[in-house]
Amino acid sequence: MIKVKKVTLHLIEQKLLSPFVTGIGKVEKRESILVEVEDTEGVVGWGEVVAFSSPWYTEETIKTCWHMIEDFLVPQIVNEAYDHPQQLQNNFQSIKRNNMAKASIDMAFWDIYSKKQGISLSKAIGGTKNFIDSGVVVSLNSIEKVLSKIEEHIKAGYKRIKIKIKPGQDYKLLQQIRREFPTISLMVDANSAYSLKDTYHLKALDEFHLLMIEQPLAEDDIIDHAKLQKELQTPICLDESITSIDDARQAIELGSCRVMNIKIGRVGGMTEAIQIHNLCQSHQIPVWCGGMLETGISRAHNIALASLPNFTIPGDISASSRYWDRDVIDPEVVVENGRIAVPDGPGIGFNIDWEYIHHLTKQKKVLQ
Repeated sequence: MIKVKKVTLHLIEQKLLSPFVTGIGKVEKRESILVEVEDTEGVVGWGEVVAFSSPWYTEETIKTCWHMIEDFLVPQIVNEAYDHPQQLQNNFQSIKRNNMAKASIDMAFWDIYSKKQGISLSKAIGGTKNFIDSGVVVSLNSIEKVLSKIEEHIKAGYKRIKIKIKPGQDYKLLQQIRREFPTISLMVDANSAYSLKDTYHLKALDEFHLLMIEQPLAEDDIIDHAKLQKELQTPICLDESITSIDDARQAIELGSCRVMNIKIGRVGGMTEAIQIHNLCQSHQIPVWCGGMLETGISRAHNIALASLPNFTIPGDISASSRYWDRDVIDPEVVVENGRIAVPDGPGIGFNIDWEYIHHLTKQKKVLQ
């Protein structure tokens, strides 16, 4: 049983080793809220708010999530007892959306639950893999720099390369990539940069035999994506459009995509992520785990999620050293021969680097 004693919020800021550039904007510094939940038996679980400082990915931000956790979510859970993390969904139903805030609490509960069971988080959620394949993202940049980054990642053993694209930086870029790397597993991410008016142009990308094109149209759309998918040979993958299992169900019924990206933060937590995985598996829709420039805490949850059987495509789960000089977990996440070992210790399977978290912390609050 889990009964909350206190929740501690740690607002940290880290500088990325290199800027992360999409068609929407550039991220150079990353704020995160690390959520530490302690139950009445002294067991501690960790989650993470993966929203950004500004609302370029979703409407949530670091500040809105702090407000939601402090003023709404924690008051909902402090006087309750839980036999299982899945029960959190019922508590949070009265609070609309705010999925990234909810997910941080949900993640911490799953960490506590698996620790109290004496099993890994992967085992607690039904994971079946000892290793997961790792993919990597290349930001928008000059063709020369993109090609150089791809070569670097291939040498590091990454199993799949994702390229950010936007109008004006797509066809010629992919043409050059395919000339240099004709056989790599390659996909693109549009971050909603196109519309149905671009259908003919997007059809031209079919010649590059892409694994998928991720979220080409509006971030809240599933209807136009269904129209576009009928015109393309390349599978469409939905990301921002999928915020719940209902979104996933509707997208599958409409034929809006042939692949789905599952992000724990975007869908409101591990519980919802598992349900979406199971739904996609029953409809033969392959899934993969997306990344949000997370610390090792969220990355550890992603590793556990990606150990579920229908995660058949390498996700955006790369080594800690890909983004940070130093991560907040010990040991850090390491990629060897394009794979990451799934921890078998209790909970998320990584220790917390308290000294470094203290160094990074800009604001801290204990909620009891």
